[in-house]
Amino acid sequence: MSFKFHKLLPVSAAVVAFASMVGTANADQIVKIGHVGPLTGGSAHLGKDNENGARLAIEEINAKGLTINGQKVTLVLDAQDDAGDPRQATQVAQKLVDDKVVAVVGHLNSGASIPASKIYSDAGIAQISPSSTNPAYTQQGFKTTYRVVATDAQQGPALATYAAKNLNVKSVAVVDDSTAYGQGLANEFEKTAKALGLKVMSHDATNDKAVDFRAILTKIKGENPDAIMYGGMDATGGPFAKQARQLGLRAKMLSGDGVCTESLADLAGPAAGNVVCSQAGMAVERMNGGAEFAAKYVKRFGHPIEFDAPFTYDAVYIVVDAMKRANSTDPAKVLAKVSGTDYKGVTGETTFDAKGDLQHGVISLYDYKDGKKTLLDVMKM
Repeated sequence: MSFKFHKLLPVSAAVVAFASMVGTANADQIVKIGHVGPLTGGSAHLGKDNENGARLAIEEINAKGLTINGQKVTLVLDAQDDAGDPRQATQVAQKLVDDKVVAVVGHLNSGASIPASKIYSDAGIAQISPSSTNPAYTQQGFKTTYRVVATDAQQGPALATYAAKNLNVKSVAVVDDSTAYGQGLANEFEKTAKALGLKVMSHDATNDKAVDFRAILTKIKGENPDAIMYGGMDATGGPFAKQARQLGLRAKMLSGDGVCTESLADLAGPAAGNVVCSQAGMAVERMNGGAEFAAKYVKRFGHPIEFDAPFTYDAVYIVVDAMKRANSTDPAKVLAKVSGTDYKGVTGETTFDAKGDLQHGVISLYDYKDGKKTLLDVMKM
């Protein structure tokens, strides 16, 4: 009896080892896609909206099933909070590199995307921003930086052109929040405004944590411009518009996509009715898959799209498309395929130029009627 037991033991061990190998071979490969946005601070609602768009895409892809190079792949969203802060952005970028993500969707703010992009470049990981519009982001010579929205070099001129031609604006005061995004957008706007013959009365700077704008607004009231262009986010743009109204300024307020959110009506109150803003991408209501996406989003998260969720959704699908074309989950091989992207998604057709910018940028213009963000026009740049 003892003899038989000892003879069988190696066979049993071999069976266990074989079963273990089979189990390993059949196990799903876990592949992480990073997402970064502000999940704390004044823009947390926008960061969460971006994260939700990416999460919706990953859940859909996993439900359908994904196989790369003959192995079943399960995607995991590695979501990080940069609080819209440049220093924190580089810290979470390094964390995503250490987590061995295949690619990164983010960051939301240009001021976070630009410093973080060096970390991803050094690691050879593709970074696709759904909402960073400062031209400098893709002008650093990195082979890893991409974006799925138009740039401020398109958004600023579109806003200035619309103000001059459609709103009959002749003079404007410019204010920015001193961030890479707000300052960059304001500068691009000012450049085109001057070229169109608008009189730029002044250009003042505040900051992205400010709550009281009365000193700047009182000075601007004395200048009596037709419009005020504000470069910043809705967390400060809302109070800025509200305080301008309280001080009796008659000027129309112009702003970019950072202000152009569903939440602005709550943040600005009735003053939102005086705002005309731009968004660096096709309006959801004009996207081919916009209505279907909006319905899926509401069903999954219980509230409407806030900002750029369709763009993070498409960015995840673009990463997966590159994985399929590379037939690999190796970040270097995936990165090599991103430049050749030709993807038709919710936001339209995405192809990139040599810098990583969209080849065909679109700017949408909005105002607010009865507290609702309402499409005014779409400009192809």
